[in-house]
Amino acid sequence: MTKYLITFPSDAMDHIPQEEIADVAKAAHVCCQELIDAGAYVLAGGLADQPSSIVGTGGAVTDGPRPHVVSGITIVDVPSRDEVAAACHCAQEVREVGPDRELEPMLTEAGEKP
Repeated sequence: MTKYLITFPSDAMDHIPQEEIADVAKAAHVCCQELIDAGAYVLAGGLADQPSSIVGTGGAVTDGPRPHVVSGITIVDVPSRDEVAAACHCAQEVREVGPDRELEPMLTEAGEKP
């Protein structure tokens, strides 16, 4: 199957009225439970209000600025982009996570699923 990274911009829920936020969060958790039950869930989490560091090409580490602001991510493992659930009521970006063919033998040797 193919892994997809779903990112949520920091302003993704700005259009949702405050009184509906709890319902939207509950719907998102229902969606995650469905992904878990289907064996497609890989990872999800929020990134809002967390510090970030930028590592430059020379290895120097500095605090921000972030190139773009992402408030949350979800990674799913599904057969196609069409399988990515549209249950979330906010803006999101869906991108295929391409495999690194050189890492696959290392992962297999380590007993990991590539």
